[in-house]
Amino acid sequence: MPIYEFTCEQCGHEFSVLVRRMGDSAACPECHSEHVKRRMSGFAAHGGKTGSGGYAPT
Repeated sequence: MPIYEFTCEQCGHEFSVLVRRMGDSAACPECHSEHVKRRMSGFAAHGGKTGSGGYAPT
C-alpha cells in the first residue's frame, strides 16, 4: 500500500495518507476538507550488500 503526500487547498496543511486502493479519497486531518492536492514526493532507496565489485553503502 503506497503512502501519498497531500496539501490541503483550504488550510494549507501538509499530510501523508496510506492509500489502500487507487480510488480512495483523502481528507485533511486538520480542517476535514476534501479539497486536497496530491504532492510529488521523493522516495528512498536502500542499498544492500552485493557481490564483488558492486556498490554497498557504508
